Amino acid sequence: MNLDRLKALFPVLVVLLLTTSIPFDASAGGADDGKKLAFDRKKGNCLACHQMADGASPGNIGPPLVSIKARFPDQAKLRAQVSDATVANPESIMPAFGKYHALSDAEIDAIVSFLYTL
Repeated sequence: MNLDRLKALFPVLVVLLLTTSIPFDASAGGADDGKKLAFDRKKGNCLACHQMADGASPGNIGPPLVSIKARFPDQAKLRAQVSDATVANPESIMPAFGKYHALSDAEIDAIVSFLYTL
């Protein structure tokens, strides 16, 4: 393979590496922390809009959070959705938790770990 061809393929390889699914830790600690954040009315507050297991007084603005692995087999896409849903859907009313730093990267990762248990 010549150098010019390799240079031409480099951007494609970078995009593939950046968009490849990154496994998140779905361990009990990460998922437990994520559940606390998701249910916390001052943090994730997912229950304000979504119905999910064990959630008291859920809202119904957003879809029920069930069968998450089937709906988001790529965890990176789920993470992107939690971080800033307006990237995929500019009309989304879901808060951009990551974009506006309402949640840290670690908190978003924990919520994704929890959601993956649903």
